[in-house]
Amino acid sequence: MSVIKPAALAQFIDHTLLAADATRQQIAMLCSEAREYGFYSVCVNSGQVPYAAQLLGGQPVKVCAVVGFPLGAGLSESKAFEARQAIAAGAGEIDMVLNIGALREGLFDTVRDDIAAVQQACGAVPLKVILETCLLDDAQKTRACEICRDLGVAFVKTSTGFSRSGATPEDVALMRGVVGPHMGVKASGGVRDYATAVAMIQAGATRLGTSSGVSIVSGAPASASGY
Repeated sequence: MSVIKPAALAQFIDHTLLAADATRQQIAMLCSEAREYGFYSVCVNSGQVPYAAQLLGGQPVKVCAVVGFPLGAGLSESKAFEARQAIAAGAGEIDMVLNIGALREGLFDTVRDDIAAVQQACGAVPLKVILETCLLDDAQKTRACEICRDLGVAFVKTSTGFSRSGATPEDVALMRGVVGPHMGVKASGGVRDYATAVAMIQAGATRLGTSSGVSIVSGAPASASGY
């Protein structure tokens, strides 16, 4: 793969702020940075979608909302409702956390039905499914990707960034190998600098979730913590 210039990484980035204490001022800054640097989207909690959508109205930057975040353990009906409400408020993409406990227990029909409920709520809006890879073994990651592939969701995604660890190139490569060349793979959690971002893309990621987008595309020092 040819060398990717830092500025060219902007098109891969979901510029992310998912902290529980995020303020409207911080959301406004997130949206301003996304416009300035040309990030693909801003990724926010569903309650922040109306304000972000207002700020980004008429701009090419999408608003992405997380659903069932960060645990994935809520009722499928609740996740579907949250997705519908976020889309009605202006979200152009949805990132849901799958039912991690059901997956670990081998209740694959439950996992499939949970994802399918949110997928139906999304309609034509792209759905990304978060696996939380640090809590899974390779067989469980593979099965989750197979379910997502068979349902035809838009993306599989590594992590919430709120568990024990985030994305690794090895997990991204495993996910890419299962879903094939045409489905999206999003690496998130711990993508804080240019070298890590490039490693994820080289492993097969087509989207990056990060709160360090400005550092990645500008070469500024990255923060030591965050999504």
